[in-house]
Amino acid sequence: MSGISTGRASADVSLQSALLLYGAKDEETVFATAHPIALVKGRPTIGAGRPLQRDALISALTKLAEHAAPKAEFLPPTVLGISPSAVTWWCPPGMRRVFFKCQTLGERSAIVPHPGLVFQAANAGFRVFAVAGNDRPAADTKLYEPPYFNTWDNGGICIGTARVPKRVDVASIPRWEAGFFESAFTHPNAGGKRVAYKDGEYAFWRDMLDGKFGDSFPLECLVPMKFAVQALVNGRVGGVA
Repeated sequence: MSGISTGRASADVSLQSALLLYGAKDEETVFATAHPIALVKGRPTIGAGRPLQRDALISALTKLAEHAAPKAEFLPPTVLGISPSAVTWWCPPGMRRVFFKCQTLGERSAIVPHPGLVFQAANAGFRVFAVAGNDRPAADTKLYEPPYFNTWDNGGICIGTARVPKRVDVASIPRWEAGFFESAFTHPNAGGKRVAYKDGEYAFWRDMLDGKFGDSFPLECLVPMKFAVQALVNGRVGGVA
């Protein structure tokens, strides 16, 4: 039986036992039994149960709650929201190196200006969006398309060979960012327009790599989306491709 990654534990876990709850009505549980799990012809099968006493039930649920609940941790000012399945944060605008490896632009690398970015690492995938301005985004801050290759609609990032963490937590934010910035951009993905620029995205990134914009990202090239930051934090932005 294969293990199941919890995303929080230090090791994988596997199915061990089952609890069955009994009651006369849908929302009235009056009795519980514990059952071992055995492999029968390669399939996990629930074995015979035994009555579960109140103290044992409370102990089991307490241990589950300790592992399932998010651990208390210091939240830096760049964190915009956390949930059991996602972390959303802001990356201020600045100069960062990018890497390109594609047929049209060749293999190139340069330090270029980036807009403010909002990242979200989640169990469902990795996403990035742009924001205008230098201040920490608020709930109603408008999101823009990420002006990058290797991105899908709704901010989805094509991971490819990028090395990103397995964990989704605040402590892993630097490694998620490194996985994005240190991987090579190879091609524009299918979907909507990512950047508003004469002659398209290849011309835009050629000019970026050539240093045309100095140390200021051209915000007029950002493509607006219909979402704000709060919608992303609350899980109301469409799924990752």
